[in-house]
Amino acid sequence: MIFHRYHGLGNDYLVCHHSVAALLSHEQIRRICDRHYGIGSDGLLIDHDDADIPSLRIINPDGSEAEKSGNGLRIYARYLFDTGRVSHEPFLVNTSGGQVRCEVTEGAHQVIVDMGQAKFSPAALPANVEGDEALALPLVAGGHHLCATLVSMGNPHCVIRVEKLDLDVVKQLGAEIETLAIFPKRTNVQFVQVLDRSNISIGIWERGAGYTLASGSSSCAAASAMRKLGLVDENVTVHMPGGKLAIRFSGDFQVNMRGPVQKIASVTLDSDCFWDMPA
Repeated sequence: MIFHRYHGLGNDYLVCHHSVAALLSHEQIRRICDRHYGIGSDGLLIDHDDADIPSLRIINPDGSEAEKSGNGLRIYARYLFDTGRVSHEPFLVNTSGGQVRCEVTEGAHQVIVDMGQAKFSPAALPANVEGDEALALPLVAGGHHLCATLVSMGNPHCVIRVEKLDLDVVKQLGAEIETLAIFPKRTNVQFVQVLDRSNISIGIWERGAGYTLASGSSSCAAASAMRKLGLVDENVTVHMPGGKLAIRFSGDFQVNMRGPVQKIASVTLDSDCFWDMPA
């Protein structure tokens, strides 16, 4: 069982072929992603190469499936480039959250992804909220009264603007907000501080993964929410604990993301990893 480990700004994924993933139960995937008992990662990217257009499945560390991941897509694009299946020309990738256009640039260390349209309809997340948009949704978590903007990037996001970003608050409240009853499929959570019209700083709680250093779709959602609220311009740098991503808007909230990817290792998993697990 061969896995290829990459990271995008500290958000790390394991990539494997679908023939490998087919041998794994959800419990075994959770074990592989565990940083103490397995290889360790923020999720598993499953490569389906049996179609004209490469297809990607994204499994969270808790075994649940994500519709789309910006960092995961950049990593998958770099993996396709490393294995010789794409060149520096733009190409398409299918995900359950929609088809996206990718391009590997600057050797192989920068990847551009057209993430599609940011949608502000609660039904697109989905979220059990009345109205066509939820731009100032009141929420209560951990005794804190918050104001959220709901965004879909093909996956669900709850964006909370704050005057000053506190990562401890992200860690304290993220899990509760993720599982609020109004989100039937749970949600990703971003706390956002607007630095100026070209820069925002965010802290991220990722659905199914928890607190994470960086997220591509979260960066797109947070920037889109601030753009919708009229607080940023068409080019936004998103600052995260893991580093920075460049977001650009065009048309009707079409979102383009650019950021780095680095390969860490290729690893052969030993079956002894599972010896103490039920058959």
